[in-house]
Amino acid sequence: MFKDQPKGLYALSLANTGERFGYYTMLAIFTLFLQAKFGYTEAVTTQIYGIFLAAVYFMPFFGGVLADKFGFGRMVTLGIFVMFGGYALLSIPSGTGFGAQAMMFGALALIACGTGLFKGNLQVLVGNLYDDPAYASKRDNAFSIFYMAINIGAMFAPSMATRITNYFLGQDGLTYNGQIPALAHQYIDSAGQLAGEPLAKLQELAVQVGGSTADLMEFSRHYIDKLSTAYNMGFGVACISLVLSYLIYVGFRKTFRHADVTARQQQAAAATTGAAAQVQLTPAQTRSRITALMLVFAVVIFFWMAFHQNGSTMTFFARDYTTSEATGLTRMGFNIGNLLLVVIGVYAAFGFFQSAKAKGKTISGLIFLAVVGALYYQWTQTPDPVHILPQQFQQFNPFYVVALTPFSIALFSSLARKGKEPSAPRKIGMGMIIAAGGFLILTLGSFGLMSPAEVKAVGASDHFVSQNWLISTYLVLTFAELLLSPMGISFVSKVAPPKYKGMMMGCWFAATAVGNYATSLIGYLWGSGMALWMVWSVLIVLCLLSALFIFSVMRKLESATASA
Repeated sequence: MFKDQPKGLYALSLANTGERFGYYTMLAIFTLFLQAKFGYTEAVTTQIYGIFLAAVYFMPFFGGVLADKFGFGRMVTLGIFVMFGGYALLSIPSGTGFGAQAMMFGALALIACGTGLFKGNLQVLVGNLYDDPAYASKRDNAFSIFYMAINIGAMFAPSMATRITNYFLGQDGLTYNGQIPALAHQYIDSAGQLAGEPLAKLQELAVQVGGSTADLMEFSRHYIDKLSTAYNMGFGVACISLVLSYLIYVGFRKTFRHADVTARQQQAAAATTGAAAQVQLTPAQTRSRITALMLVFAVVIFFWMAFHQNGSTMTFFARDYTTSEATGLTRMGFNIGNLLLVVIGVYAAFGFFQSAKAKGKTISGLIFLAVVGALYYQWTQTPDPVHILPQQFQQFNPFYVVALTPFSIALFSSLARKGKEPSAPRKIGMGMIIAAGGFLILTLGSFGLMSPAEVKAVGASDHFVSQNWLISTYLVLTFAELLLSPMGISFVSKVAPPKYKGMMMGCWFAATAVGNYATSLIGYLWGSGMALWMVWSVLIVLCLLSALFIFSVMRKLESATASA
């Protein structure tokens, strides 16, 4: 898996890990922050969330165009500094008026612009490492490793956000309850005239989290202020992670400096030194490759529309419909230390079977046994039940990516040796079918639950379901993601015409941006009065239609892959 890869892959992967840790710490609590601080409805919140994600993933198109002209490395460095400014603004506690909202939107704009300069161009540098014929056959595996590194950062992010939230609330003797912010805003907006079930629920919850019912107005304002400040501190984590990312990028630059070259620079060097110039494509070949890429981009729109419900409607589901007390084996998954132990155990097991020497097998075996012992100890020491926060569910997807990547690489490496490995476009089509299966699980778990509109009307759901519905959904969606995202990025880096590499990688992210904005459409359905199971069914249909489309144009896509 890691054998014979260029050193630059690990430097670039670690730089991305740091940046993604900060980004996903912010994203884990972003929609919760918008509703808690400003009292936005789910529709408005998901609209802002969708626009922000769209901007984050659309700006790499412009970042790629600039990089094709000025250089990939320069844009990556500039992007880190611009992102730092955005996260710094977002971490400043402020009021709720126009000025505070303007500062928040300005911070989001800086983060989006900085990500546009950083994200796509870093991945082009990774792809350029594999233009060397000595490494060309390892391109798909390399992007799986790179994608795994992204998810290592993402895996720890929700846990960090949770710890910071609990810490700053705890300083005031408070605990977290996701139903309080909406009820508190209703109480404040009604000038204390809230009545009926919502009022009774607010009074009940105020006591549960350590507050007082003597002055509900004061409690409501205080709780919202303290929770919002806790979220601000969570955003500040991204500033620290970006500093680490920058130090890694600069410190190990020599390992990938040779890959920081545009097609124009390569041609100029060839003319000066007499070295072999990059092979030029005919206009017909360029057209064929770009057409194939655009067809893939059209499909990934719908995948990201479905997948990025994790930060919006799936987080709302965790908050409003899922029991907040985890028991039994399930409770172990909400401790990031336990998940890390499982990951170490998985890699130790792979090391045992893949080691050619007895020493390697012995070390791997001992590590595996130590992990088993540590997990048993954790089982005996972990309280039962464990109180959980909505954002903690978001750690399962990156955990699954990191844990399952060795299986994915082993499977497709085995198929490749037998000449049976599916092409990248075929993997993408299979991923869309599996994604539909993920939302089928959530659909089944939603039968009999109140609609989101009904929950809002009475203040809380009358029934809460097991966390395992969401955990299982994340598992299946991760299988889909492993087939689609790293393979899609690898496909772009391989098929893109050399002089348009930055632009085409930007187009991949632009398609992702459209899908991310489309997440807000499901947000509108969430509060429309539609039954909950029907909301998820819309996503099932869209995923299946996308799979049907990509299989209908498979011949054209595989032809472009073969010619690259």
